[in-house]
Amino acid sequence: MNKKELRKKYKELRKRLSLAEIEEKSLAIANQLLRLNIWDKSYYHLFLSIAEQKEIDTEFILQILAGKDKEIVVAKSDFTTGTMTHFLLTDNTKFRKNEYNISEPVNGLEVPAAKIEVVFIPLLAFDQKGHRVGYGKGFYDRFLKECHPETLKIGLSFFEPEEKIEDIFDSDIQMNYCVTPNKIFSFD
Repeated sequence: MNKKELRKKYKELRKRLSLAEIEEKSLAIANQLLRLNIWDKSYYHLFLSIAEQKEIDTEFILQILAGKDKEIVVAKSDFTTGTMTHFLLTDNTKFRKNEYNISEPVNGLEVPAAKIEVVFIPLLAFDQKGHRVGYGKGFYDRFLKECHPETLKIGLSFFEPEEKIEDIFDSDIQMNYCVTPNKIFSFD
């Protein structure tokens, strides 16, 4: 399947999930993450869930990161340039929802992408080679290009992989891992 077909398929599959299923699967994904050998890093980039899109609830991952005393980085998107600015999450961070209903930091201490060691990536679908399908705006591909080559890229998915995404571009950044409620997929 191509990206357009996969976006449609997985948005529909997400719509069918109940709030209880989302919570259960999100907790299972967070528990799977604890099995990864990634906890010796300092800076972790985490997306804030869009409940209306029935995304993975990242609150459980946020609690793990806070419990491990990690530096948590969150993004603010600029839809005119297609870029993201990254801010350190602190007790003083104020949030506001943008026009797409995404909670974003208003301001704060900016963190350069090159300093981020682990990125948790939102996605709609992924394949067995570690390619992903996002919402199609390219924010994460641009952001991941700015990261250090050693930065770990970890996708989070409610669903198992497709065999192959047909229309992969050279600009698409491959993940190191993708974590589902039942399994960790490694692409190294």
